[in-house]
Amino acid sequence: MAEHSAPLPYPSGWFCVGRSRDLPPGRVRTARLMGEDVVLYRTARGAVRAIGPHCPHLGAHFGAGGRVRGEELVCPFHGFAFAPDGSCTGSPDGTRFRGELARRRLVERDGALFVWRGESGSESQSGSEGRPENAAPAWELPPAVGVRPLAWWSGEVLSHPQEVLENSVDFRHVSVLHGLDTRETAPPEPDGPLFTVHQRTTTRFPGLGAVSLDQPVTLAGLGMMRLTAELPELGSSLLVWVLPTPLAPWRTLVRFAVTATVPVPGVGAARAVDRAASWLALQASVRIIKQDRPVLAHKRYLAQPRLVPGERSIGLFRRWARQFYPGGSDGGRGGTAEPASDSQSGSGSPGTDRPSDCHNRASSA
Repeated sequence: MAEHSAPLPYPSGWFCVGRSRDLPPGRVRTARLMGEDVVLYRTARGAVRAIGPHCPHLGAHFGAGGRVRGEELVCPFHGFAFAPDGSCTGSPDGTRFRGELARRRLVERDGALFVWRGESGSESQSGSEGRPENAAPAWELPPAVGVRPLAWWSGEVLSHPQEVLENSVDFRHVSVLHGLDTRETAPPEPDGPLFTVHQRTTTRFPGLGAVSLDQPVTLAGLGMMRLTAELPELGSSLLVWVLPTPLAPWRTLVRFAVTATVPVPGVGAARAVDRAASWLALQASVRIIKQDRPVLAHKRYLAQPRLVPGERSIGLFRRWARQFYPGGSDGGRGGTAEPASDSQSGSGSPGTDRPSDCHNRASSA
């Protein structure tokens, strides 16, 4: 699907392009983001950088043979070397030129690498003025929680990051599709680029019976969702990250990351136990996205959905999400979603349809 025909354009914000542990010092990797390659590398001293893929000399792709030499990135074609600030520092014969790498803004948070894409910044990185993918970030990700995920999973869905994260406020689907007793306990709280959802899940634990878990969910733009849960009866805690990254129009890579802590009586914290618990919790999260995947792949995006009473949070989420599109709206391709009153339930008008691309199935987990 071409970008101009997608029901929603690419949003601005921070998007995950990989795991920190997959980029050790000296490594060069290529990630895909919004229809383009982004080359990632880490210098010998540990500085991590993200750049446009092509050398400004004659266009060689750094991800196809580029290498790290100390603190420099070396082009595989003619050997031109570039410092972490993007400037050319030399070549095998000593020649230099004034061109610079197209640098991307990158941060590390809790074991993940995030790259900024958007037009909302006031200034650009050196050597990349005026290009939206290099704009200075309009906002920053929340501070790191100081805990790295112990279990990861990733898979593609034929959908958009907004559609993926909208499920966090669609409690009716949580019950019908996933069979979970999860309910909203208070209205969501928009706060600039952050959006906090208050929910409670009731489930059963061996030896404890039915237990209600408060699970606050924080969205940071349309590229990160973080859920936290505490189980005081066992002294356990759970952190779940959902990281949707747009690869191409209506094609998103969704990463799940989980850390669970389960103290062992007489031992306390045990890394092996935490890893096992994290893996089990991850499987529960993966089961949910696998149930969502065929629905997301075949559903239409409706700019004017026929919301029913009890779904006001969906409309609030969509209004909040507008800020991540050009002009502070959804790019002119959507509208305002408002729930119907009891007497209006079922009224409304359909919105933008997503052309079917059911023949292009998402990859299996």
